[in-house]
Amino acid sequence: MVEVQNLSIRYKGQSDFALKDIDLQVAEGELFGLIGPDGAGKTSLFRILATLLLPNSGSAKVMGLDVEKDLYAIRKQLGYMPGRFSLYQDLTVEENLRFFATLFETTVEANYELIKDIYVQLEPFKKRKAGQLSGGMKQKLALCCALIHKPTLLLLDEPTTGVDTVSRKEFWHMLDNLKKGGLTILVSTPYMDEASLCDRVALIQNGKILSVDTPQGIVNQFPYPLFQIQSKDMGNLHKDMISSEMLHSCHIFGEWNHVVFKEGESMEKLVAYLSGKGHQELQWSAILPTIEDCFMEYL
Repeated sequence: MVEVQNLSIRYKGQSDFALKDIDLQVAEGELFGLIGPDGAGKTSLFRILATLLLPNSGSAKVMGLDVEKDLYAIRKQLGYMPGRFSLYQDLTVEENLRFFATLFETTVEANYELIKDIYVQLEPFKKRKAGQLSGGMKQKLALCCALIHKPTLLLLDEPTTGVDTVSRKEFWHMLDNLKKGGLTILVSTPYMDEASLCDRVALIQNGKILSVDTPQGIVNQFPYPLFQIQSKDMGNLHKDMISSEMLHSCHIFGEWNHVVFKEGESMEKLVAYLSGKGHQELQWSAILPTIEDCFMEYL
């Protein structure tokens, strides 16, 4: 459904590439996640796939069609939801939906079954202007408008950014239902915890793909034993551990620090060192890595 080869783009006046030698394939029926922080290149890639931006080099095909030569044919089959809410805020929910259906020469009624499970949550507000909706409801409306012409491929650029936790969970449940219905979905997100909800993911940073695999496959590639540790004085714990020079890496994860040791070092040595620094109530344990641990290791 998506085939990208050696794709690069550098914006005018910029010395660094927004995307550099990107290779990526998305299979039919997949829910594929592009995972990375702000500025990683996710939106640039999505804009190229949506035929809104031309690459400097390389090639990209969507549904077997070239993004440069076949842009109008692609647009007819593509559902695209940009990261920024881009519907008409002075139109009502119902008016926005009918407008987008008309653009693709169809009607809401013709494809209502595709959006029914989502639209029932919006229906009580169908006369409300889009600009007056909550963040979660705006995302649901944008998704309905991206689906109303029955696309073959759905591109969702950071659809849950700035949305509350409950709405995020509901949104991913809707995506899972759409995937079960046969729709191919490519979604980008800065939230590492959402990676586990995808069939496969690509980790991206600084315009480069770091790894492509299933979420579990990426976790299985983590090359070291991983530990977590905390103390009563969390303010100085991280600084003191780094100064010990025993660690290959040390990253703050909420109330814990995740650490990987250099060869020949151990938790017992670190605990003795930290106790000598006056740290009390030290707690530690061996843990399994997460996608975020893997991402930090790649960096």
